[in-house]
Amino acid sequence: MDLDWSDEDEAFRRDARGWLEDNMPQRPLPSGDTRHGFAAHLEWEHRLFEDRWAVVSWPEEFGGRGASLWQWLIFEEEYYRAGGPQRVTQNGIFLLAPTIFEFGTPAQQARILPRMAAAQDLWCQGWSEPGAGSDLAAISSKAERTEVGWRLTGQKTWTTRGAFCTHLFGLFRSDPHATRHQGLTYFLVPLDAAGVTVRGFGRLDGDEGFAEVFLDGVEVEDDAVLGGVDSGWSVAMATTGSERGLTLRSPGRFLAVADRLLALYRQKSVDGPVPDATLRDRVVRGWMDAAAYRLFTLQTVTAIVGGARPGPESSLNKIWWSELDIRLHEAALALQGEEAEVDDSWMRGFEFSLSGPIYAGTNEIQRNIAAERLLGLPRG
Repeated sequence: MDLDWSDEDEAFRRDARGWLEDNMPQRPLPSGDTRHGFAAHLEWEHRLFEDRWAVVSWPEEFGGRGASLWQWLIFEEEYYRAGGPQRVTQNGIFLLAPTIFEFGTPAQQARILPRMAAAQDLWCQGWSEPGAGSDLAAISSKAERTEVGWRLTGQKTWTTRGAFCTHLFGLFRSDPHATRHQGLTYFLVPLDAAGVTVRGFGRLDGDEGFAEVFLDGVEVEDDAVLGGVDSGWSVAMATTGSERGLTLRSPGRFLAVADRLLALYRQKSVDGPVPDATLRDRVVRGWMDAAAYRLFTLQTVTAIVGGARPGPESSLNKIWWSELDIRLHEAALALQGEEAEVDDSWMRGFEFSLSGPIYAGTNEIQRNIAAERLLGLPRG
C-alpha cells in the first residue's frame, strides 16, 4: 500500500480545502433531524452540488467530478477538518447510490442519480420492521404481482429522517413460500404514492426526523425493482456493506473528532495537570485508533481499486468505528466534568454515538458475522 499522495491528489486537496474555507457555513447548523434544521442542511447540500462537491467520485454526467476513491477520501478528510455539517442526503448518496451503480439499469441510473446528487429526491431506508429489527431476513412486508407491476403492503419503522424524505428504499417479501433469505425483492418507493402514510415521531432529545412508514396496497411499476425479482437479499447486502464499511463513516469524521479531543485536553491542561491521569492515555488511544481506522480504510480502498469487492470485513469495520466513536466522546465528557452538562458541544455527539452499535446492524450481529465468515467458527 502506497501512502504517498500523487501531485494530482495534492492539487485536489488544495482545491477542496480552498472551496470549503470560502463556503463553509459560518455558524453550526441546527440538527438535521428537526424540520427547520433539515431545511438549513438542504441549502448547504444545494451549494455543494452547484459547485460539484456533493458527489465528487461520481461521473460528471450524474453531477460528480469523476474523482477517484482516493480523492473522495481526501475530500472527506478536508470536509470534516473544516467542520462540515452532517450530510442529510447520506442515506441516498452513501448507501443507495453505490447499490444503484452496481445493480441499477442504465435507465434507473439516469433517472435517479442526478436528482439524488442535486438533493431533489431525498431517500430514507426501509429496513427495520416491528418484530424484525436487526433480523433483516425476518421482514413481513410483502410485494404482490399485479397486471402492471407490484402492490406493496406492510410497515417500516425507525426510518431515519423519513418524516422529511421523498423516497424510500427497502426489502419486501415477494415469494411468501421461499426460505428466509430467498424470495425478497428490493424496491424503490416514492413516499407521495397513494397508500403511503408517513408518521413522524420525536426522540428523547427532541428531534423529530424518525418516522414509521405504512404501505397499504401501494402500486408501483416494474422499474421500481432494483436488482431483479426475488434477488433482494444480495442487493441489500451490497447496501449494508456500504453502510458498515467504506462510505457511511469515512475516517475523516473520526480524525476530526480525535483532533478536537486533543485540543480539549490541551485546553484543560493549561490550568494545570488533568486530575485523572488515565485520561491522557484515553486521549492518546483515541487518536491512535482514529489513525488506525484511516489506515484500514486505505487498505480497503487499495483492495477495491485492485478489483476486490467488500465482504464480511465490513462487519469488523462497523464494530471498530462505532465503538471508537463512543470512546472518543466518553473521554471528552470525562475531561469536561460537570461542564459537559451545560455545554452540549460534546454531549449531543456522545448521545448520538450510543446509537452506533445499534444502527447498520447491531454489533452483536456483526460479531457473529465476523466469527462465522472470517474466523470460520461454528454457529452458536
